[in-house]
Amino acid sequence: MTLIKSISGIRGTLGGKPGDTLSPVDVVKFAAAYGIWLKENSENHKVVIGRDARPSGEMITKLAASTLQSLGIDVVDLELSTTPTVEMAVVMEEAGGGIVITASHNPIQWNALKLLNHKGEFISAADGEKILEIADAEDFEFVETKKLGDYSVNREYIHKHIEAILELPLVDKAAIEARNFRIALDCVNSTGGIAVPMLLHSLGVKEVKGLYCEPNGLFPHNPEPIPENLRDISREVENGDYDLGIVVDPDVDRLALVCEDGSMFGEEYTLVAISDYILSHNPGATVSNLSSTKALKELTEKAGQEYHTSAVGEVNVVTKMKEVDAVIGGEGNGGIIYPDLHHGRDALVGIALFLTHLAKSEKPVSMLRAKYPKYQISKNKISLTPEIDTSAILNDIQEKYKAHDVITIDGVKIEFESSWVHLRKSNTEPIIRIYAEAASMSTADNLANKIIDDIREIVTAKDNS
Repeated sequence: MTLIKSISGIRGTLGGKPGDTLSPVDVVKFAAAYGIWLKENSENHKVVIGRDARPSGEMITKLAASTLQSLGIDVVDLELSTTPTVEMAVVMEEAGGGIVITASHNPIQWNALKLLNHKGEFISAADGEKILEIADAEDFEFVETKKLGDYSVNREYIHKHIEAILELPLVDKAAIEARNFRIALDCVNSTGGIAVPMLLHSLGVKEVKGLYCEPNGLFPHNPEPIPENLRDISREVENGDYDLGIVVDPDVDRLALVCEDGSMFGEEYTLVAISDYILSHNPGATVSNLSSTKALKELTEKAGQEYHTSAVGEVNVVTKMKEVDAVIGGEGNGGIIYPDLHHGRDALVGIALFLTHLAKSEKPVSMLRAKYPKYQISKNKISLTPEIDTSAILNDIQEKYKAHDVITIDGVKIEFESSWVHLRKSNTEPIIRIYAEAASMSTADNLANKIIDDIREIVTAKDNS
């Protein structure tokens, strides 16, 4: 059983004792802390709430909403929605903030409260620390009956989100409709099953085969949209006459694509392809995090523009994007951030932009993928134990590879001549992530395994000292 309190929210497994898991007690405590922070920092005491389709989502929403009402805060409940939809609704509602009830790509036993500010963006590290302090102090004061906040339901925001996407100048519905795309779709039985077919229909896509599009929250496979979890849609596309396969995660902020032959487009290359399209029409800076492919850097510089990197995490990417006035950015896990719509990872706008790009290219998806720099990323992780001092390990790795370029703004990233490896402690799971990129998967795997062996040697040496 796990409960992780971080500056971005609270995440955990269901069941168990308060303080050890995401229990009702912890939901109420954290929602109360967020509500008090909001009242101290915003004159608008209104919060937008939305959730993915996990079975625990409705219960947690009711707990969080009632807690906010008891603080005198009005609640607008979008019910089944997507993370980017909630982000946009906060701004449209002129609310003081928002809460998304989702554990993103985590398995069904997990859920979380993701916290947004009045801009519909994830709260800053400083604000997150303040909320954690309020929660730890448990100095809550609730309002009397006459001052309770209102509660209302609004199910129209997915429609509004899609309407805003269709109004974007670089989304070309006519070009998409003219291509008569046949698309297979895997929405892992969450809210993408509501939003993505609606979007595709609005874009003029008439033939859509939905796999796992019933929003019941019963994930048919591990919900993280990475190749080993996408065998069903790969087979469907390979054996059918499809132009493209589309996959989203449970809260629809990550986008993965499948080529017409059933091969993976590569979640790293979702951002690369969309950036290619954006840069061809609107030159400017691009941003991705330290664990994302260097293909975006090469693409951006080839276009005569500046590429920038940030620490891992949406809030860090957004901060850097605003700093450099980026025209496109995101994360290599399929997270697209298109500031002309909003500063948040958004699979829906990613789909619309990619389909426009594909339609105008007049190429099969596999040929479009082949035009980009060819890199492979090996993604690995090591489970943490109480005996492992993560900071000490990272310091030792940094020292061992000090002859190379080492970046330490987020864990340790070591840059070699034609490859890199990035080690960091996860913000959402009790693990160390080790990502390595090279021209081939075997080289990337070997590099990652070398670093893993280094870590084991360091741990063994410390145990024997």
